[in-house]
Amino acid sequence: MALLHVENLRVDIPLEHGMLHAVRGLDLHLERGEMLCIVGESGCGKSLTSLALMDLLPGKALRTATSLTLDGMDLLAHSERAMCDVRGNRMAMIFQEPMTSLNPAYSIGDQLAEVLRQHRKVSYKEALVRAGQMLEKVGISNPVERLRQFPHQLSGGLRQRVVIAMALMCEPDLIIADEPTTALDVTVQAQILRLLRDIQKETGTAVIFITHDLGLVARIADRVAVMYAGEVVESASAAQLFGNPQHPYTRGLLESIPIPGRTRPGQPLGSIPGLVPSLVGEQQGCAFRNRCSLAEQACLEAAPKHASGGHSVRCHFAAPPHAHPHEQRLQRNGGVQ
Repeated sequence: MALLHVENLRVDIPLEHGMLHAVRGLDLHLERGEMLCIVGESGCGKSLTSLALMDLLPGKALRTATSLTLDGMDLLAHSERAMCDVRGNRMAMIFQEPMTSLNPAYSIGDQLAEVLRQHRKVSYKEALVRAGQMLEKVGISNPVERLRQFPHQLSGGLRQRVVIAMALMCEPDLIIADEPTTALDVTVQAQILRLLRDIQKETGTAVIFITHDLGLVARIADRVAVMYAGEVVESASAAQLFGNPQHPYTRGLLESIPIPGRTRPGQPLGSIPGLVPSLVGEQQGCAFRNRCSLAEQACLEAAPKHASGGHSVRCHFAAPPHAHPHEQRLQRNGGVQ
């Protein structure tokens, strides 16, 4: 049984001028100890998906799903009080900006200890001992002194390590990391990524890593889900997705990234024309069709979902292995251009 199983997840937000369908029919599954990266442009629904899994959506947002289970628990049936027992205990979240994740009025030790005491019957002293151990685990030296400090006394990289330590306090089954390295410089970013990967291997914790950086994904992901306009348009193992991207959107994203040793200085990179469509009101057909060079009349209908060998793609022009998209289009049209 998968640790996390999500089927037909939807997030709808009522607005004055209509209903915003921010996440549309999303399916996900995650095994224990697996690193799943969710990628896509800003506004595609990545962060709202993570908040929906944690049941932390804004008050007006409506979450529905056919199935949403964690280790066999039906999270849809959980009350708010029951979800408080799950959050921080069985599943934890690392947010994008650590300064807004930490309370400036409380010491680091108080905030870490609070997490453990919320879910375990331990004394404050015992919780502080655990907090110090977690700070050491995430690579923070002199943890006793750090426990007495306040968030503003730490650098951005140290604050992010504290947030990771906070997520690990109760040894959760699942950690959701929502672009946790965006606000950090490149050197610290590499350290945080290495830390997350090492912790995952050591503890067997499953991780959902949300980012827009495909170069980063290539280094850390076991599986990748590509989102566009609130949908997962392609899902595969990292090796499959980078070796044989099948959705035109995925190929466009990859073509826009310079390849060390192959992309010459000054060589123009690929780009995806147009804008992400509005998700207000009912959507018909493939959301990517207005930006896709392969789009045809069939794309006005619902995009079919093909799956083979763990590689699923939502497109009429899903390319078979090693077939160039233009060649695949000729095959579909009987060889007529």
